[in-house]
Amino acid sequence: MTNIMKYHIYLFRHGETYYNRSKRFTGWVNSRLTPKGIEQAKIIAEKLREKTFQIGFKTSLFRSSNSLKPVLKYHPECKKIVVDDRIIERSYGILQRKYHITIIREYGKKQFDIWHRSYDVPPPGGESIKMVEKRVLSFIKDLIDLIKRERANVVVSAHGNSMRPFRRYFENLTIDQMMKLENPHNEYFDYAVES
Repeated sequence: MTNIMKYHIYLFRHGETYYNRSKRFTGWVNSRLTPKGIEQAKIIAEKLREKTFQIGFKTSLFRSSNSLKPVLKYHPECKKIVVDDRIIERSYGILQRKYHITIIREYGKKQFDIWHRSYDVPPPGGESIKMVEKRVLSFIKDLIDLIKRERANVVVSAHGNSMRPFRRYFENLTIDQMMKLENPHNEYFDYAVES
């Protein structure tokens, strides 16, 4: 009889940034955490305090790294940190740095909604959620292989739009359900991988 072991993926979104707060398209722009965002990262750290994980994942953006930092403070067992931009935020192309209200005024609410919340229509020069999903699924496949090989729990500091396909995969959501997700800044999601 074989023993089935369960390993965990602890997934969370970075804390609030200045761009989030002012309702600007952030995408691949480096926007720092607000004081509230720093507190949210500390809340995540506290919630994950009793968990154990050996590997941490973040993106090259400050907000991902700076949200992971307080979490790691309680986890000396986490010896390996990996930067992987397959889980980076969605690129908003020419919309990046622009205020939502500016895009609505310039292009209309209908076009804003299509660029902001459509599954397969990318904003000019940017990515659709479908494109983000393709790279996130590649990350998940490699992540599951790594977890089974290393027999490790992992923590992932991700972004709102890269979390959508992540959650769709593990929660068996439809595209419509995924697109309606709102990923909080102060909660984490726990997914088990059997080996």
